[in-house]
Parts: sequence; structure tokens; C-alpha cells
Amino acid sequence: MADKDSVEKYLENNPQFAKEYFDKKVRSEAIAAAFAEKLDIKDPASFKDVSHIQEANIIFDMIKEMHSQPIMEKAMHKVLQRICLLLNTDRCSYFLSRARNGIPELATCLFDVTPTSKYEANVVNPQSEIVFPTDMGIVGQIVTTKKTANVPDVKQVLLWTASKVFEELTDIERQFHKALYTVRTYIQCERYSVGLLDMTKEKEFYYEWPIKLGDVEPYKGPKTPDGREINFYKIIDYLLESKEEIKVIPQHSNPQNRRSLNIFSLSDHFLRASLPDNRKWAKRRELALTQFLGWSVLNCDTYDKLNRTEWRREISAEMVMYQTKATLAEVQQILNTKEKFDMNPEDCDQKEMYKLLRANIPVAKDVDLLEFSFSDFPLSEVDLIKCGIRCFFELGVVEKFKVPAEVLTRWMYTVRKGYRDITYHNWRHGFNVGQTMFCLLQTGKLRKYYSDLDAFAMVAAAFCHDIDHRGTNNLYQTKSTSPLAKLHGSSILERHHLDYSKTLMAEENVNIFQSLQKRQFETVQHLHDVCIIATDLALYFKKRTMFQKIVDATEPMADEKEAIAYVANNPIRKEIIMAMMMTGCDLSAITKPWEVQSKVALMVAAEFWEQGDLERTVLDQQPIPMMDRNKSDELPKMPCGFIDFVCSFVYKEFSRFHKEITPMFDGLNNNRVHWKELADIHQAKVDTLENERKRLEEEQAKKLLQMQLLHLPHSGGQNTTV
Repeated sequence: MADKDSVEKYLENNPQFAKEYFDKKVRSEAIAAAFAEKLDIKDPASFKDVSHIQEANIIFDMIKEMHSQPIMEKAMHKVLQRICLLLNTDRCSYFLSRARNGIPELATCLFDVTPTSKYEANVVNPQSEIVFPTDMGIVGQIVTTKKTANVPDVKQVLLWTASKVFEELTDIERQFHKALYTVRTYIQCERYSVGLLDMTKEKEFYYEWPIKLGDVEPYKGPKTPDGREINFYKIIDYLLESKEEIKVIPQHSNPQNRRSLNIFSLSDHFLRASLPDNRKWAKRRELALTQFLGWSVLNCDTYDKLNRTEWRREISAEMVMYQTKATLAEVQQILNTKEKFDMNPEDCDQKEMYKLLRANIPVAKDVDLLEFSFSDFPLSEVDLIKCGIRCFFELGVVEKFKVPAEVLTRWMYTVRKGYRDITYHNWRHGFNVGQTMFCLLQTGKLRKYYSDLDAFAMVAAAFCHDIDHRGTNNLYQTKSTSPLAKLHGSSILERHHLDYSKTLMAEENVNIFQSLQKRQFETVQHLHDVCIIATDLALYFKKRTMFQKIVDATEPMADEKEAIAYVANNPIRKEIIMAMMMTGCDLSAITKPWEVQSKVALMVAAEFWEQGDLERTVLDQQPIPMMDRNKSDELPKMPCGFIDFVCSFVYKEFSRFHKEITPMFDGLNNNRVHWKELADIHQAKVDTLENERKRLEEEQAKKLLQMQLLHLPHSGGQNTTV
């Protein structure tokens, strides 16, 4: 009577015999014993026949499940369990193929499904799904090629455990346990310990005191290759049982007294005793496991560094917000509820607050808020804050979108404080851009293309468009390798202004959009993206042709409704016009009355010269003429070139688009005449000086020639005086 081992050995050594045996007729009792399911099998039957019957039953169950189960994931879970049975696999997973922002990717949906596993244990929460591009990994290869793949190498088997690695990024202790628990099949051990090494190279000063006093012996033990003491601040015992259990040895047990090997090469020492005798296979597994554990620690360490960086950023943002956020006293300076109601704003009725706020801010007509010729010079900075609040009331968005009066006041004051006290790109410039946007919508009649929410977002973005400007341009940020340049690859300052504006949206007591629904809030954020990034003049030349096409298309339309529908029903056209509006607002100082524009031009030039000074002293570079204060006498001719090359197109096309905006184009042309006159005067002076220089040079040349003639030699070699 042969035993089980000898039979198995014989069948393995004689595969042809085994095939012939199983293809023969077998008894139905043997078949019933081999399969847990009750099968309708006629005796006698072959193994192949039985397999076909079993497969047919399984496939039929799969079809019934897919038709009866309303939840797709649950139906797929049953399907995967049947596939495991059909293919005789240990486990399988289901990935979703999708595209996000046009980029194809794969995401885990059902993970580690076995014939007996429960749906709840396999379904992947969307918050913890693993997502990777389709050009990465084995699953990505299968999706791309549409072909099956057989992975015999255990290194590849370890890849599926990446999900476990990413589950515990916040805790190095559980990170290691997850990693080793996942691959316990390959390390073949029941218990192990991990020592967490203290990575500080220098000890804190108070640890040195006992050594310096002679009370404690200096460390004489082994050191790491870079000179650190081998000091485990914690040792963790892990048990690899059916459930994940961790036992942490308390710190007071003195881990230094537990003798541990000084292991720096895992492949030389780790797991050697537990691996099989096949040395080549063992080496491969050791290497794969070493890399896997290294990735685990690196992921955790990187995640920790990212967290610390984010925490520092949050602290910095909190400090900045504390310094720039309007105080209660500043809010009361405008809202004045204490004097009127003897109450703080949060205790007042909102309708009464609206009435009070309206009464405390200027009337639009009294300060020319609806005029393209508006000048901020007669107003104080607090007056401008009040005027900004008036713009929102005029738009009709304050009560419609339930903006609390206190929040609106605090936001407006906080935006003002967010602007630095620099020469030109300060709060006054920020306000002027917001006022011009308000004026384009209302006086320029562009409001008809946009919703109330659009107008609300556009004016708010205009007020914020240069917040926290540093007085230097994007090129200087790049040349000086500033932190902003390192953070943002393009539109450097504009992206910083955008981030700042969104920081205000994240603070509840300064978020004027706090009452919006989620989709409305997302719309506002998108419009901020469009408006603020559009102020980068480097993008202006890319968008102006698209704007001109819209103007060309609408100009012949006699029916106003047709023109409105052409723009308002197309989100892209609306955004193109919006972006060009921001350019028109940002450059609007050049369209103001001459007495205003000439003063503003001097401020712009002064800020340019300040940057030029920095380029010369800090960067050790020669600034361009526009930023070189040594060439300040050339100032009058520079605006003419800027008007012709940049500004003229903007206001000419807007005046063609809407005749109500013609005053801006007229103001631009009037200023060009003035600048041309000054440029001509300057050029006349330059020409006079140049002519005088030439005259003096000619006279000097004549004198030199006369001197040479006086001393011409005779033919006999004697000097002759003429």
C-alpha cells in the first residue's frame, strides 16, 4: 500500500500518466467528495466533464448575481470570488480605469478578494484608494496592452503590498508592522523586533552635563557610519499572528540593555536563519524585502517632512493673518455699531447692520465711483475701504448672497492691510483696479453678459489682484531665485496674489463668500483663477486675438439679444472677455485725466527705478533703461511706446465692443498727446545738445587742422611758419 507522499511523487514524475488517469471515467462518489457543491453528474464521467459542469454552474451564478445586485461593487465582488474559484487563484483585485483632467489613471475599487472574504473587507474607501497612471506598474501594463501577464518574480509580488504601506504614513511604528505583516509569508517568522534609532547627531546640552561633570561615562559603544551613537529611543515587539497585534516596550525598560546586533546591511544579517536553503532564491527575497522596507520608511519620513512643512506654513499663514486681519476697533471705525446700538456687530440684527453700513459709506455719485475718470487722490485710505464696500452694495450682491455686514467690512479692511506700503503696487492701485472693474460692469454695460455671482467674484478678485505685491516684477523674482519663484514656475506674483485671496476665503470671519453653496463657491474660486492670473502681461498677447474675434463677431449684430446670447451662453467667451477686462483694469491709470495720469506715471517710474537699484546692487546686473534711474530724463518717451505697443489695442477694441467704454480710449489718446509733447520737448533738448556737441567737435577739429598746417615741414627739411 503506497503512502500519500509516494503517490504524489510518482504523479509528479509521470505527468502523462496523471493526465491519462484523470481523463478516464471516475466514480460519482469520488467527484462528490472532491467538490463541495452538489453537482448533477451522470456516472461515469471524466474529470474534464466535471470541470466543465462546475465552471458552467459558477458562470451561471455570476450572471444571476450581476442581474440581481443593484450595487455594482457588490456584484463585482461576487464575480471576483467566482473568478478566484475558476482560476484557482489565491486572491484578485478590481481596478477602475478612469480619466481625470484628461489623464488616464487606475484606482483600486475592490482589493484582495478571496473566495471567502467579505465585501466590507475588500471594498476600498475613496479616501484611501491607490491611484496611479496607466503607464506604471503591472496593472497599468495590462490595461494599456489588453494582455494578461504572469509574474513569477516575488519582487513584483511585493508591489501589491504598497497599499499597506500607504495606510500608515503617519506612524513609523505601525508602518513597519504593516509592511512586515503583509509579507509575513516570505519572512517565515512569528515574532520580530524593530529598534528605532535616535538620528540626532549632537546630543542636547543637558545630556552632556552629567558626562562633563564626570557622573556618567562617555559613550564608547558602536557608531553609525556617519558618526552617530547607536541609541534606540524605542524598541517595538511585533507578533505576526492572525490579527495585527503590537506590543511596545516602554521607554523605561532601557532598550540599550537589550543586546542587539549592529546591523547596517540587511542582506548580510537580517532573516538569514528563517529563509530556505535555496541561497539564490533567498538572496532575491532578501533584496526585495530590504527595498520594500526601505520604501516604507522613506514614505513615512517624507510624509512626516511634508506634514512639518505644512504645519510651518499654517503657522506662518496664521501669523500673517493675525497681523493683517482687521481688528474689532478697525471694523468699528467703519461699522460703528457700538455708538449706534451700544452692541458689538455679532449681537446686532443683520438688516439694521445693512442700513447702518449704507449710511456710513459714501454715495457712489458723490465720489465719482461710476466714472472712468475716478481719482483716488482726494480720498484717504479708509475712505477707499468705504468706497469698496459701496461697490458691492451697488452691484446688489450683499443682501442677495447674505454677506454679513461685519464680514464684508472686515474683508475690505483686511484686503487693504494685505497690500504693502510700496511706491505703486499698493492699496491705492489695488482699489483703482477694483473700481474700474465695477465701472466696466455698470457704466460700461458689460454686466449684461454676467450673472450676479460672476460680478461679485470679478470685483472681489480685482480688489485682491496685487495683494502682497513686493514692488518687483516676475523677472526679478526669477533672477533673484526668491522663494516665490521656487514655489511658482510661471506667473509668479500673480499666483501668489491668487493664493492670498483664497487664504481669505478659508477664514470664516473674513470670507465674504461663506453663505454660498458648494458649487457657487467653486465658481467663485475658478473666476478668481481667471481674473488674477490674467493680470500677467506675459499672457496678454496670447488672449487679445481671441478677444478681437469676439468683438468682430458681435459688432455687426443689430439685435442686442443676439449679442448677449453669443457671449453669455458660452463660458469660454465670457472668460476671455473677463480676462481682457482685468488687463484693462490693471492698466487703467494710463486712461485717467492728465493731471492724474502724470502723477501715477512718476510713481510707476519710481518703483521701476527702485527695482533697478536692487538689480545693480543685489544682483550685480545692469538694469534695462526703463528701470535705470540714471536715464530718468528719458521718461517722457517711454509711455508713448507702452501705449502704442500694449494699451492702445485694449481700449480701442473695448470701445468698439461697447461704445460706453469709449471714454477710456479717449483718455488714453489724450494722454498720448501729452506724453508725445513732452517726448518731443525732451527730444528737442537732446537734439540741441547733440548739435552743440557736434558743433564743438567740428570747431575742435578745425583748430587741430590749423595747428597741423602751421607746422608743416619745407622740402629742405626746415619748418615754415605760414
